[in-house]
Amino acid sequence: MREKRGWRLVFFVLALVAGMAFFAISWAQGQSPQAAQPPQAAAQPAAEKPKVGSDLGLPGKIGQEVAKAPVGKEPGHIDPQAPRGVFGIPGAPRVNYILAIVWAIWVGWIFSTVGAFGGIMAGVGHMTVHGLGAYAKTFAQTAPALNKTLTDSIRTSNQFLVGLSALVSSINYLKTKQLAWPVGVALALGSIAGALFIPWLTGGKISFKQYQGWFGLFVFVVGAFLFYETTPKGQQKKKAAKEAAQAFAKARKEGKASEGISFKSFSLIRATFSFFGIEFKFNPIVVFIGGLVIAAISSFLGVGGGFLYVPFLTTVVGAPMYVVAGTSAMAVLLSMITSIAGYITVAKAGMDWGLIGIELVGIFVGSMIGPRTQKYIPDIWLKRLFVVLALYVGLRYFSLGFFGKSWVP
Repeated sequence: MREKRGWRLVFFVLALVAGMAFFAISWAQGQSPQAAQPPQAAAQPAAEKPKVGSDLGLPGKIGQEVAKAPVGKEPGHIDPQAPRGVFGIPGAPRVNYILAIVWAIWVGWIFSTVGAFGGIMAGVGHMTVHGLGAYAKTFAQTAPALNKTLTDSIRTSNQFLVGLSALVSSINYLKTKQLAWPVGVALALGSIAGALFIPWLTGGKISFKQYQGWFGLFVFVVGAFLFYETTPKGQQKKKAAKEAAQAFAKARKEGKASEGISFKSFSLIRATFSFFGIEFKFNPIVVFIGGLVIAAISSFLGVGGGFLYVPFLTTVVGAPMYVVAGTSAMAVLLSMITSIAGYITVAKAGMDWGLIGIELVGIFVGSMIGPRTQKYIPDIWLKRLFVVLALYVGLRYFSLGFFGKSWVP
């Protein structure tokens, strides 16, 4: 009875936080600089306006592109005398740090609980809740290069949040022997390869509008995967995983949680491991290719890729859910390190280190809370909650990016 009350309380809190998230997204969109942008200001050619002519002390590519932006107080222009906001740019949005840390806790909790969707919520936070996406959009016509540079910075900022959550989760799951490291190594090697070339290929070339549209499209993919896993057919395919999970839960009650994973064999084309007596086989080459493709997609979107790693591991590898979260976290961690390094060194993406620092504190707190609340929440209901979130977020960003207008409030 006490456990039922526990998960009901947690579920109520989750529903409340999700409702607050919807409110924050709608409120932030209404406060965004895009909402106040006069059509003639956006359409006015930058050549008719004097340029800033100085990097204003801003480092890297952001400073270079600010120097080329037109001077003015209207949206899509830089007012050198305005108070400095995010990334140190005069007139840029000033992030509420209390909201930033609360949102980061939410992101860390999501990632550490299900190993997916955290990166998407990190993107929602930067793009909409903190107003960075709407701000970048104002430069689409007046300073296109600055628009693309800010897009790279948003993508990289997302990955810092997911990277720390993945680090904390990897350590926690490794301690409890819930991380299938040979699977993780094969997946991570492919992830590193995929994350290496995306910053080089797309850095400074993707406008925020394009990024937003593709981001929304892939959120739909996440929702489809999560929805499938809640159907009878999806549940049936994970029968072996459920048996292993039940054995794991029983062992924990009996104080035998230290048994964990045992590896039987490992080669380039076939590997076998057991988890509490249940055997699982996988092909390392297939896992490597999967990691490469998923990392390329997630690096482009600026998210962790857990939303693809998790269904890939459960469907293709057939790994138990208790192993999947830790293994996914390991692959995400290594691909995030690679991708972040690529965006900063190759694409010259600028960072707001003060904002990143505050958010990392929230991510750490959320990542520590997640594993402690997971046992109170039914897996199927948690996934259904994220399906609803995926539908809303995906439809919003897809319509804004590709059609210029949101189809939902």
